[in-house]
Amino acid sequence: MKLEPSEMFKVLSVETRVKIIDLLKSRGPLGANSISAVLGITPAAVSQHLKILRQAGLVRNERKGYWIPYSIDEGALEDCAHILSEVCTCGCGGTGRFRERELSHSSVETLGKYEEELRKELIIVRERMKELKRAKGK
Repeated sequence: MKLEPSEMFKVLSVETRVKIIDLLKSRGPLGANSISAVLGITPAAVSQHLKILRQAGLVRNERKGYWIPYSIDEGALEDCAHILSEVCTCGCGGTGRFRERELSHSSVETLGKYEEELRKELIIVRERMKELKRAKGK
């Protein structure tokens, strides 16, 4: 099911849903109880958010016995990124990076915020690399 951009933004306007997508993106398929434990909210609340995300086509699930793992739909997230790149005004052209021209015309404050975002992203990437190395070593 392909959502209109306004509907997609409405679904993603709830911070918990964005956190769920980020969690599934970084850790892979998870059940509602695991998501609940990480986010510190009830499994019932997680299930409601997952239902909305599933109906929007952003996540999918496949029953494996008693366990129902949820995972992100890569295609749907690519569609979201494409829509965002069309309305984005930062000048990145959907790459997530500033263009050289925009860098040379940015204020110190804007560049400082961008630097902080990059630092946070780097921490997330490094943590994910550690997780993958630990999992590979098992």
